[in-house]
Amino acid sequence: MANSHPLKNMVDYLFLKYPINDLYSHDTLTKEGYQENYIPDIIEGILDLDSVDVKPDVESVAEIQITEVSDEKRVNVTLPDLPDINEYINYLEEVWDSKWLTNDGQFVQLLEKKLKEFMGLKKFLLVSNGTLALQIALKVLNIKGSVVTTPFTFAATTNSLLWERLNPVFADIDPETFNIDPEDVERKITPDTSAIMAVHTYGNPCDVERIEEIAEDNDLMVIYDGAHAFNVQYKNRSIFSYGDISTLSFHATKAFHTIEGGALVTKDAEVEEKIKLIRNHGIDTSIEEVILPGTNAKMNEFQAIMGLCNLKNIERSIQTRKFIYECYVENLQDLDVKFQKIQASQYNYAYMPVCFEDEKTRNRVELALSQRGYYPRKYFYPLTVDFEYFKNRSKDLNRRFDLKAATDVSSSVLCLPLYPTLSLTDVSKIVSIIREVMT
Repeated sequence: MANSHPLKNMVDYLFLKYPINDLYSHDTLTKEGYQENYIPDIIEGILDLDSVDVKPDVESVAEIQITEVSDEKRVNVTLPDLPDINEYINYLEEVWDSKWLTNDGQFVQLLEKKLKEFMGLKKFLLVSNGTLALQIALKVLNIKGSVVTTPFTFAATTNSLLWERLNPVFADIDPETFNIDPEDVERKITPDTSAIMAVHTYGNPCDVERIEEIAEDNDLMVIYDGAHAFNVQYKNRSIFSYGDISTLSFHATKAFHTIEGGALVTKDAEVEEKIKLIRNHGIDTSIEEVILPGTNAKMNEFQAIMGLCNLKNIERSIQTRKFIYECYVENLQDLDVKFQKIQASQYNYAYMPVCFEDEKTRNRVELALSQRGYYPRKYFYPLTVDFEYFKNRSKDLNRRFDLKAATDVSSSVLCLPLYPTLSLTDVSKIVSIIREVMT
């Protein structure tokens, strides 16, 4: 029974996959030191010691006796990463004392500064959520007419276009990266097109070079929805340094979160100033006058202090995500499944999408997991073109825009549970259940 669960010897796996880096500032790279200093840190984060018979011996983690997961235990596809509550309370007491709860408070300003420094960005502006970030981007750039975008995304991408009374034109996706296909983008451009809104799907960088080439050739604006792409880099450059505006989401389920929250990134000083105005009702605070019709997209202090707490641990959190992600890949890759082709030089491992051979198999896997207390997510399913509000208007946009690759991926993808506190025991059980269904 000791060797029955599917994960490999985790000590050797950690040593091979995770060389010591600057994050842990160890001076020597020896397997003994690695086990002594690094593995207990990782194990503490991802191994649920209450569900094993003995405390783990780092020389042989694969020998752990794993017990059954309780029927009462629910493991969702994601779980918010929370700091030590006392650390949050320390900040909270300062907010209480200041009585400055919103309107560009000291902690919003501090978080904005720290995130700019962390990601190497110059013009970075916090807002209250990622959806408003998209709407502000469209408003600031004065986008009109049609926008070429992807149907394989969260509802906010499409909804933001509709809220701004724009006409979404849907391009198919690349079946390997799951990102918008630049060649289909080019085919979908018409005289009415004013912009491209591409999504870094699951944080995986789009083909930014080709997209920007197409945009330049056709005099189009480019907005990147980078909701999932916190601190992602492409060719050792921040993914948010591309496009006219990039947006982020800091929703509670993201790799980095502020409970709710978002941001916009631009290279243009004039655009930056306009974003500042729009997020605060169009008020120019230097003269206390409303100079344009804005909205309320201000982040508050309670969101900001959550971000400050989480930023301290984000590198370790992403490292743990990477470990769990690669555990899944290592133990599922011999099955008839497909993983997303990652284009990033630095990735955040925000999600664990797996494509099965067809919709029927995907649904069988989902059912088997949910019956055992594990709740993956069909993400993104359905495509946004298949939402009821389109169907109710007798719009068969899927057929009209010929979205074969997007349809295939959407009907076969399942995002498996992935978050820093997910236990190794649960990863093992999830892998076992999938293998049971497919073999």
